[in-house]
Amino acid sequence: RIDARAKAIVTLAFIAVVMSFPRHEISALTPFALFPVTLVALGRIPARHILNKMLVAAPFALVVGIFNPLIDRQPFVAIGPVVVTGGWVSFVSLMLRFVLTVGAALALVACTGMNRLGAGMERLGVPRVFIVQLLFLYRYLFVVADEGGKMMRSVELRSDGKRKLRLRVYGSLIGHLLLRSMDRAERVYRAMVARGFDGNVRVMRQPPFRWTDWGFVCGWLAFF
Repeated sequence: RIDARAKAIVTLAFIAVVMSFPRHEISALTPFALFPVTLVALGRIPARHILNKMLVAAPFALVVGIFNPLIDRQPFVAIGPVVVTGGWVSFVSLMLRFVLTVGAALALVACTGMNRLGAGMERLGVPRVFIVQLLFLYRYLFVVADEGGKMMRSVELRSDGKRKLRLRVYGSLIGHLLLRSMDRAERVYRAMVARGFDGNVRVMRQPPFRWTDWGFVCGWLAFF
């Protein structure tokens, strides 16, 4: 029930503050977990839903941070006989930032919905072309994923039970998926133009910014 603009402002401020800490900071970041946890709890979002989506993006964060222990080997802290280097500390800090920021962004979308979030961002002054592209990206990711799933099932049915596929087979699949996606995009575009789409995302009503929304913004910003 909180206005989408309020949640977007607070989430952006949350990400900015979390990313502003030094690269070796860990303990000071832990209180910030209260924000995404509160959004998930009050929004009644299943925690498994958020965690599953975070696992999809986790490899990208791992690739970014996995080289830190190899680059920074300077001793940072000693825990008994074990000496922890600065690279491992910065790696843990990076992964913690990933969990906090991505978790907050996923909670924002789950608690708001992409259509309401897009309308709120437009009222905040975000360029309309960016919002339309973002909404289309979100909507048709599921379509492309469904097309990919159908293609993989077709390959499995034709592979005589052999699960391992050669690299060139995956390359061919990606190429066909691209062609099918482009064809689907053209058909969707023509259908939208035929129905009068002019680039505007219209909403039924635009709720005002209430005192509860101001309290949400001011309270969380003060906490950060």
